[in-house]
Formats: sequence, structure tokens, C-alpha cells
Amino acid sequence: MDNQLLYVYFVSLGCSKNFVDTEVMAASLLKKGIGITDDFSEASVYVVNTCAFIPPARQEAENNIDEAIIWKKEDAENRKLIVTGCLTQWDKKGEYQKLFSQVDLWMGISELQELPEKIVSLYTDSDGTRKKVFCDFNPDYLYNDKTPRLQLTPSHYAYIKIAEGCDNRCAYCSIPSIRGTLRSRKEDSIIKEANNLLSGGAKELLVIAQDITAFGRDKKYKDGNLASLITKLDKIDGKHWIRLHYLHPETISDEFITALKNSKHIIPYLDIPLQHISDRILTSMNRKITALEIKNTITKLRKSIPNLIFRTTFIVGFPGETDKEFNELCNFISEYKFERLGVFPFFPEPNTKAFNMDNQVSNEIATKRADIVQELHRENSISFNKQLVGKKFDVIIDNIDNNYLYGRTYMDSPDIDNSVIIYTKKKVQIGDMVSAKITGYSDFDLEGKLV
Repeated sequence: MDNQLLYVYFVSLGCSKNFVDTEVMAASLLKKGIGITDDFSEASVYVVNTCAFIPPARQEAENNIDEAIIWKKEDAENRKLIVTGCLTQWDKKGEYQKLFSQVDLWMGISELQELPEKIVSLYTDSDGTRKKVFCDFNPDYLYNDKTPRLQLTPSHYAYIKIAEGCDNRCAYCSIPSIRGTLRSRKEDSIIKEANNLLSGGAKELLVIAQDITAFGRDKKYKDGNLASLITKLDKIDGKHWIRLHYLHPETISDEFITALKNSKHIIPYLDIPLQHISDRILTSMNRKITALEIKNTITKLRKSIPNLIFRTTFIVGFPGETDKEFNELCNFISEYKFERLGVFPFFPEPNTKAFNMDNQVSNEIATKRADIVQELHRENSISFNKQLVGKKFDVIIDNIDNNYLYGRTYMDSPDIDNSVIIYTKKKVQIGDMVSAKITGYSDFDLEGKLV
């Protein structure tokens, strides 16, 4: 089949790190003359880029594969279905390959840029010798500034992945077995990509990795660490935000805090998953940090960085978590009043240390505990939002519906945090950064008017 007649439809599931992989795959197709479409009825190839971190993520992947199979059956002779990403890496025993025999090709995360050739082979290889599974189960792939990448986010914000994989080995986490060991990019490559994205119109860069505080550790910091990286990123001229996601609390250094305190573009928003506050649970999780150290780090950050917005996540129902330890967590959340918070019931993941731990907590109890934590956060959020009324903020506009603007302050990351809703008849475009005064609030959103 002529490449010009081929169009690919993407479904990208899971985290922003996975979304960057989708952008790399999309660019590799365009470079080879294969088109991209946002209408699956126009597509010849349907690609599902999956997440497999926890059972609900795998269930979401299954649901999307089922939908793709329905699409394929409408023209089974000409339509092809490819599944890539974390589910392929997770499925080392080939169980999903047996379950979904209609899938034409399974690809891993080290094979992203080979997608065009694999698509062509689906239409040209007729001797039956083509491999159906194309996956390195010890991935070492790492994109750089020279890697073609099609920005699929709105033009005013973009993700920049500074590392891949993880060496932390938390007891509940399967990421190292899925994404591989830590591999950091070179600083100069990251700076070049950041310049390219900002010169291309981005007004917000979201720095991401499984753990950005580990940046450079695999190279023994010969090519810099997170503090030196953000110092260099901060020197890029212009009016823009740089937002940091996924910092491990154990490795937040004084050097990093100083760099953040002195920055112009690195906004005072940190995404630091804490996971728990009970010392026994933290040890069992292999988090390598104590409750006192967590509290000292929070206090130091709050004291050093005015207007810091703290996003965190917690896991409840971890094996052996007692009512006393859960209440300790609730008291901690009530006392420290995190501005942004997510909570997950524990899921026992195969091939992790926590899977075989004694005293597993039932999913019913874990879910109830998650609901309690979410309600605590809702109360904290209402109290925090109430204090914002009358204050002015820069707001970046993500969407417009009639005369309603939907935007975010520096306090909110796209897709996961809160919104500011502004009614105006003035001409404003998506991606504009406007000044707004907060006039009202709800549990998790704000209302404002243009200043």
C-alpha cells in the first residue's frame, strides 16, 4: 500500500511521559510520509499506546483495545491494529497477546521510532514470517533534542522528558520492570529542546520523569543534576512558566531549593509524591525516608519559597496498614493542608515486593480509606480557595466556550489540577496569558474576572 494512503489514529493512555512517546511515534510517521488523523473512521491503522501501572490502567487499556477491535472488524482486510507502550512491556508472559489475538503487532517502548517500518511490513509481508511481538524487555531507549517529535498538546504548553526509567525500587511499583533502569538525558540536549519548544510558541514547559530528582544519578552527576539543570533552563529568555513534576522527597537537596528560590521562570509548584507518613509503612514501601525527614523537607520548602503550591499523592491500604497508621496519615494531611492532592487505594502488583507481603488490606477497606482522604482534601481545598478571593493572578487560557474562558494559574498543572473560569466578551485566544481577579470559588475551581 502507498504510504500516502495510510493514516494512523492514536489513542494515548496513562501519564504525560507516555504521551511524549506518542508524540515521538507521530513524528516518525510523518517523516516517512504516513499521515495522522484524529478521526478513526479515516484511519488504516489504529495505535493504542497503553499504560499498565495498576489494574485500573490495564482495564482501561483492555477497553480501548476492545473498541479498536470493533473498528478493525468493519474492514478486517485493510485495517491494522497495533498495541504499544507499557502493557506490552508488562506482558512478559504473553497473556494479553493470547487474549487479544486480533492485534496485528505488539511493540515496546524501545521501538518507538521503528513504527513506520513496522506499519509498512503489515501491508507488504505476505509470507507469514513477520514477528507479531516486537519488544525489548530490557528497554534502553531515550529520545533527545534531535529526535523528531510532533507536539500534540495545545501549542501553549509542552512536556519535556529529562529521563526515563527508575532505580528507586519502591515496594509497590512495577515501573522499573516496565520502563527499565534510570537513564538521564544530557543537559545540553534538554536545553536545546526547551529552546525549540519555547521558540515554537510554548508558554509553559512541564519537566517530567519518573523521578526528576534522580536526574544525572546514573552518570554519577558528571553531566549535572536537577539543580544545575533548572538553573540553566531558567536562563532562557521570555515570559513563560517551567513546571516540575514528580520529585522524590528523599533527594530534594538544599542546592535544589536554592536554585528554585532564585529562579525567575521555575514556578513555585512542586509535585512531590509522599505516599505515606507512618515510619513503618514508609520503610515497608522502601521509600528511604522517615516521617521527620518528610516534615523537615516540607517546612524548609515552605519557608524558603513563598507561595509554594505543594502537589502530592498518597497510597492507602498498603499491606499491614493499621487504623492507627491510617489515622496518623489523616492527621498529617489535616495539619499540612496540601494545596493539591491525589490518593490511591493500594493494588498488589505482580512482580513487586508488596505483592507477597503479609496482612494484605482488602480493596474495600482501602477504597473507603481513599474516600476519607479525598474528603479531607476537599475540605482543605475549600478553605484554601476561599482565601484566594480578591487576589490577582496570571491565568493561562486552555479552552474557550462561547464567552467563558477556562484557564489555570501557576497553582495548577494541565489535566490534573483545578481551573479558573472567567466570563468575558473581550477577545481572548487559547494560549493567552491574562490577568484575573478571583471573585468566587467551589471545592476545586475558581471564578474570576479579567483585570
